[in-house]
Amino acid sequence: MSDAHRAYRDELLQHGLLISMGVDGLYGRSPVFEQIVGGIDHAFSRAAGADGAETMRFPPGIGKAQLEQSGYLKSSPQLVGTVHSFMGLDRDHRAMIETLEKGGDWTAGQKTTQVALTPATCYAVYPVMAARGPLAEAGGLVDVRGYCFRHEPSIDPARLQMFRQREHVRLGTEAQALDFRALWIERAQTIIGSFGLPFEVDVANDPFFGRTGKLLATSQREDALKFELLVPITSNEAPTACASFNYHRDLFGRTWGVRTAAGEVAHTACVGFGLERITLALLKHHGFVPAKWPAKVRDALGL
Repeated sequence: MSDAHRAYRDELLQHGLLISMGVDGLYGRSPVFEQIVGGIDHAFSRAAGADGAETMRFPPGIGKAQLEQSGYLKSSPQLVGTVHSFMGLDRDHRAMIETLEKGGDWTAGQKTTQVALTPATCYAVYPVMAARGPLAEAGGLVDVRGYCFRHEPSIDPARLQMFRQREHVRLGTEAQALDFRALWIERAQTIIGSFGLPFEVDVANDPFFGRTGKLLATSQREDALKFELLVPITSNEAPTACASFNYHRDLFGRTWGVRTAAGEVAHTACVGFGLERITLALLKHHGFVPAKWPAKVRDALGL
């Protein structure tokens, strides 16, 4: 598998679609790559245009306190990234430069800031919605897009450390959350099908950590809380998750104090499209020159 990952990554680099930054899973993107990402965004927006979602855009960081409250550290500590910074005096700076010049670890003297890197774009939404008070009778619907970070360096170009998600987040009653997820499972298949990509939808689980994580993953699969839309990129036997459909029950409602119009703890669900992953799937299946792609695919992407 690693040979297939490396081969595809090298092809992307040779064609200038990805730009090496010297770290596995961290790449620049070419104008052509970004044009395709924009087309995927366009298709998503067109499919959801009549929903009336509120648009929110966030930076790639969230408050460290928000990350702590979210519970992510308990389930996926191996993926977490935090922002550190130099906070010393002149002597500390001199010591840092001396360490650097000797080839040592100059970061050892840095301290954690109040900023953590965003692991999922929807995490910024819940505290914002909670701060507004009870939801309207119709619940809440938010369109969010941004960069995420997960510390899992890999030569697989579809497993990036920094990547973009386009999400819709639903907040409301149990029925509203479940209906939303069912709607998007159908919509996503239409969207990905219009791109001319093979796919399947299957129940899934998040990459929870440790012994407790295994129990969480088993429960998540048994209760069908998470589905993924899988597209073969470098392997037909192990296709890549390009979209996910998640029902959180009242987890985030309880965590953040989100209430329905009736004063009950809100249930939430989200759908997320991996913009880089879908782009990589398109390049793999249709070639490295979008101008030569099938007309129906280009039309679906607005290219």
